[in-house]
Amino acid sequence: MKDIVHRVGIKAPIAKVYDALSTIEGLARWWTTTTTGSSRIGGDVAFRFHTETGDEIGGFDMEVLELVPEQKVRWRVKAGPAEWVGTDIEFLLSRQDDYTIVMFGHRKWREEVEFMAHCSTKWATFLLSLRDLVETGKGRPAPHDLRIGNWH
Repeated sequence: MKDIVHRVGIKAPIAKVYDALSTIEGLARWWTTTTTGSSRIGGDVAFRFHTETGDEIGGFDMEVLELVPEQKVRWRVKAGPAEWVGTDIEFLLSRQDDYTIVMFGHRKWREEVEFMAHCSTKWATFLLSLRDLVETGKGRPAPHDLRIGNWH
């Protein structure tokens, strides 16, 4: 199995970061504006991605597996691109100096493919959107996210 991992430091209280990762409203402010569902353990969260003109370009359905306040959020992908189904996404939080550290993992990819490389770069841009949201109050969720190529 292959994993995507990233680390980002956010100059904000850990509770604010956890809220942005564990609530529908928080997720919609840094990942994709079209986020719906139930963010409780056992709940399903649907993430849909659209162009700026409103055309749907993809999406994912996740089951919430773990929520440990101010420490951990973990989901399992139930529906979406074949490469994502069955993978786990986790956010581990800790405090170091003046930073909340987010250790991100998108785990259990079956193989290292070009789409994995694309997703790794997109995850990095969205983690910076998370940082911007928590530090400044304004993230860059899809469809206003950073475009990185022909796959968006």
